[in-house]
Amino acid sequence: MNQPPPTSCHSKVELRISCKDLLDKDILSKSDPICAVFWCRDGRWVEQGRTEMIMNNLNPQFAKTILLDYYFEEVQKLKISVFDIDDASQNLSQADFLGEVETTLGHIVSHGSITENLKLVDKRPAGKGTITVTAEEQSGSKEVATVSFSANKLDKKDWFGKSDPYLELHRVGPDGRMLMIHRTEYVKNTLDPKWKPFKISVQALCGGDYDAQIIIHCYDWNSNGSCDLIGTFNATFRNFLEASTTKATWDCMNQEKKKKKGNKYKNSGVICLDSCKVETEYSFLDFILGGCQINFTVAIDFTGSNGDPRNPQSLHFMNPSQPNQYLQALRSVGAVCQDYDSDKLFPGLGFGAKVPPSYQVSHEFPLNFNFQNPFCAGIQGLEQAYQMCLPQVQLYGPTNFTPVINHVMRFADQESKQSTASNYYILLILTDGVISDFVQTKDAIVAASHLPMSIIIVGVGGADFSEMNALDGDEVRLCDRSGRQCARDIVQFVPFREFQNANPEQLAKHVLAEVPTQAISYFKTRGIPPLQKPTPPPQF
Repeated sequence: MNQPPPTSCHSKVELRISCKDLLDKDILSKSDPICAVFWCRDGRWVEQGRTEMIMNNLNPQFAKTILLDYYFEEVQKLKISVFDIDDASQNLSQADFLGEVETTLGHIVSHGSITENLKLVDKRPAGKGTITVTAEEQSGSKEVATVSFSANKLDKKDWFGKSDPYLELHRVGPDGRMLMIHRTEYVKNTLDPKWKPFKISVQALCGGDYDAQIIIHCYDWNSNGSCDLIGTFNATFRNFLEASTTKATWDCMNQEKKKKKGNKYKNSGVICLDSCKVETEYSFLDFILGGCQINFTVAIDFTGSNGDPRNPQSLHFMNPSQPNQYLQALRSVGAVCQDYDSDKLFPGLGFGAKVPPSYQVSHEFPLNFNFQNPFCAGIQGLEQAYQMCLPQVQLYGPTNFTPVINHVMRFADQESKQSTASNYYILLILTDGVISDFVQTKDAIVAASHLPMSIIIVGVGGADFSEMNALDGDEVRLCDRSGRQCARDIVQFVPFREFQNANPEQLAKHVLAEVPTQAISYFKTRGIPPLQKPTPPPQF
């Protein structure tokens, strides 16, 4: 049977906008401002929406919100522009420009609200004008129901067996049409099936109306697609909630069979709702807006297999006209992560080199050689530290991941003891070769899966990275030497060569796409809700 599609990781965000001290472009009155929001797509600014126009106001508080799709794994560049409208057509090309600000949706979301000075096209200040943008996740129920059904004494539909029953749940949509909201798996050859528990949002289940009718059909599955109706019954979500204290049952009725049998017909079996548990399921955006910081650490491979950095064939070669793969990967992933760290200070680590002053091999050294303070100021600071470090170290080996994983684990372990959703850690490992301490790395990853952290591995160069895929638990759950499984999937691996000719944003989108789910999984497993911070009162 077809299963329901997975829930998308993206959220809807509403932007609320106000301005102060706008330029006055009208001679006999004040400006009539309107605000337009543009999204950068393929190097072009595309309008996503605009507010209403407010007459004669240099301090507008726009009532109309702008609704945007929010993706953690993408750098979503925004330009928010303010215009003075002088004609009914509201043609922006004919309007007077009052100023704009360029930012990212991630920056707004991570702060909750931002206030920026408006700039003219030439980047000069637009007078004293400022713009305030507040992000809110679109309102809607976050309740998710986990539902478990079973049945007794269903009708036999197969000639040479019993039945292969499954359930379909429907409700009436806003347009009056029936919407199928869930289909269970079928259970082979039984009249007393017990279906697997399934999760469904309360909004999807009943549209927010606890007393709305939910129509449930029970079918006998046939491989040729001509499934036979066993029976039907109606329920409400309020009935479902009653199953949390007492088992709910319904007669499964087949009206055609009832017509034929008349008073002799009782039912075509009994459907039982064994349990219905309702939980609040927080989104990644809830945690970010609640104040959770994303702490980004990068670890760079300085092993000898990269080649002499002075040689143009080296993966560490610094070509003035073309950044090497290490820099490209760092910029791509770092550009997203930096929006979610308020101080923009990132630890930069190296491994696999002989480092000054003793030139002993180190598998965990700061790129800036400051062991007390390995933090670099922004992605640019990480780049500068990498470029300054390179000529001072001797590339060596082997390729050991465990020390840098343990480095981030120490901080994540401290955070785990706080039992709050304050910090989540991302370790980006940039490497060119096969792992030397593969067994120890697996042990470290399994241990890290119990902590608030994720690991991204980008393989640069043309090496055989097949072993790396074993660390990415998408297919088979990773185990340590004692047989203990990963508590959750926390590793994402990708060879850089697959994205070498793509838009730089595609690499970040690919490797960061699983981080929201990984973070939510950690906090949910620990029963940790988002941090609560005061919501500023509306100013509209």
